[in-house]
Amino acid sequence: MILKISPVFICFLLAGFMLAGCSYLEKEEDRTVIVRVNDAYLYEEDINALINENTSQEDSAIIVSNYINRWATQQLLIDRAQLNLPESQQREFRDLIENYKNELYTSAYKDAVVSRQLDSTVPLEEMEAYFEENKGNFKLTEDLLKLRYVSLAENNTNINEIKSYLTSFDEEDIEELDKISLQFKNYSFNDSVWVKLKTVYDKIPALTLEHRDKLLNKSNFLQVEDSLGVYLIYVKDVLERGQDAPFEYAEPTIEKILLNKQKLNLIKELEKDITKDAIKNEQFEIYN
Repeated sequence: MILKISPVFICFLLAGFMLAGCSYLEKEEDRTVIVRVNDAYLYEEDINALINENTSQEDSAIIVSNYINRWATQQLLIDRAQLNLPESQQREFRDLIENYKNELYTSAYKDAVVSRQLDSTVPLEEMEAYFEENKGNFKLTEDLLKLRYVSLAENNTNINEIKSYLTSFDEEDIEELDKISLQFKNYSFNDSVWVKLKTVYDKIPALTLEHRDKLLNKSNFLQVEDSLGVYLIYVKDVLERGQDAPFEYAEPTIEKILLNKQKLNLIKELEKDITKDAIKNEQFEIYN
């Protein structure tokens, strides 16, 4: 159902908002009523919230008109539903609404109280202990690699030398690589961190699906090329999908689990304390 509201009325309504002390239709508890549908009222403050000083009068008129139509249609549908739906169904809806309201209030209060007591930092030792006890529950859903690589111009004359440094990678090799790092277009020597296979493909565009088996081969060297240059890659370690996840990979999940456990324990304590206090202050009694 679409209610036709005169644009003149809307413009008059909007202009009236700018006048101090203006009043429409009637007042209830010092609130100015704009629209009534049976026993439901739409107030001036509800309309004011829809527009701001930067909205043109024409746009404001459209916004307010559409809102009033939607609101009135909804109220009329609610009234019609209350007249025609069985009382048993309406009672079920009222119970659902009451339960939802109670959940909103209690959840908001518990969250507010618990957030003040919750320690957002979980000790590393606690996370490691949890991981060791539950290691079998953390399985990889994707392939992980530890690797190091450099990206070079295709005409670089030191490719074989760099390949040797990258493969043996002892302290002297690292120093030599550091000395010539200005030759590299891009590089990463941090091979102590697990990286997702997808991330490797994103970082090294020359890689294709044909390279997947070689990438998932531990202690393996690859040299790939494309129109942008040459990539030298050394795969230090590999963990494939389905294997136990390493701690570093599982750490964020473990932290969430332990924080949630801490939160649930605090909520239980809160519920226990609030019930104990109510009994002590004779606010809660059970009659036989």
